[in-house]
Amino acid sequence: MASHDSGVSWFLAQLKPNCADIADKNLKRQGFETFLPLEEQTRQQNGKFITTRRPLFPGYIFVAFDVTHGLWRMVRSTYGITRLVSFGQEPAAVPPDLVTQLMAGCDASGKLMPSPILQPGDHVTLTKGPFANFVAEVVKIAPDRRVWVLMDIMGAQTSVVVGADQLRTS
Repeated sequence: MASHDSGVSWFLAQLKPNCADIADKNLKRQGFETFLPLEEQTRQQNGKFITTRRPLFPGYIFVAFDVTHGLWRMVRSTYGITRLVSFGQEPAAVPPDLVTQLMAGCDASGKLMPSPILQPGDHVTLTKGPFANFVAEVVKIAPDRRVWVLMDIMGAQTSVVVGADQLRTS
């Protein structure tokens, strides 16, 4: 990982609208390590439920480089990048533990994985299916990663069984 190399730190770059994939590709082509954490989001469109991957931090991408070599100017001028998040004249480094923890919670493609440790009584948000964005309470967890949740539907408490990959802790 880049944050362990000497002098290399993680920075946050602001993206131009709808340019996450373009900026990521261009930065990697120039030899920069990037990290764009994604989450799955379900929404209803034309009567159908559509699940898409969206950036966890819309409008931003993490980039690793050595600031002492002036590489931040290359990043800033990359197609798809608006600017580097800065405090003063130079870009501000992101705390390395933050990026490390985010990476640990994502798979190889950068997709945010569901919380591995759920307990009965935890409040969660459903992320997929017809109950996307509903808040529920974990009632029971089966060894096969099925989770029974209790949620309020039209004023009544209803028990629903979902996969653990469909939940995000609230």
